[in-house]
Amino acid sequence: MLTIEKPGSAEQTINKSRFYASAAHCETEREVGLFLRQLAVSHQNAHHLAYAFRIKTADGIIPRFSDAGEPSGTAGKPIIQMLEARDLIHVAVGVIRYYGGVNLGTGGLARAYGGTAKMALDAAKIIPFVEMRALSVSVHYNQVDALTRLVAQLKGKVIDKQFDQAVIVKVSLPVSEIPAFKHQYAQSI
Repeated sequence: MLTIEKPGSAEQTINKSRFYASAAHCETEREVGLFLRQLAVSHQNAHHLAYAFRIKTADGIIPRFSDAGEPSGTAGKPIIQMLEARDLIHVAVGVIRYYGGVNLGTGGLARAYGGTAKMALDAAKIIPFVEMRALSVSVHYNQVDALTRLVAQLKGKVIDKQFDQAVIVKVSLPVSEIPAFKHQYAQSI
């Protein structure tokens, strides 16, 4: 599985219709909604905003798409097919269409939406997907720096620190590194 590290965008004109696509990393449906709202606000005069996304949850991969008023299967479906073909997850792609007065037909629409989505994905930086899991660890004040170094060595991130009698550190770690992390800090987890 792969994901996007840096967003990509692309634009093309086909038979007087202008298509603009943007691809971004989104880990939740809420993030997808924010991404699409931002895209819609920046392209207020557009006629259609078709999209697709794939998100991995504990229940599996959630794929969704919308044709945004275009004929069924001509806009969102070609976009989701691009995501599935590349095995991308935690990725959303929105494709804007400014109608140019010429009907493209169902095949033409599918090629235009899918092709513009492909161009945006080609422009994005794609990396291997690493499944992360959040953990909370209670440590003494003098252990915080060592914990931070260990998390960095395991390619994780410190998400939050709460200081009280002990320090509660919330970390995000690659699932494959959790056994090594637990071995080091077994008494704290």
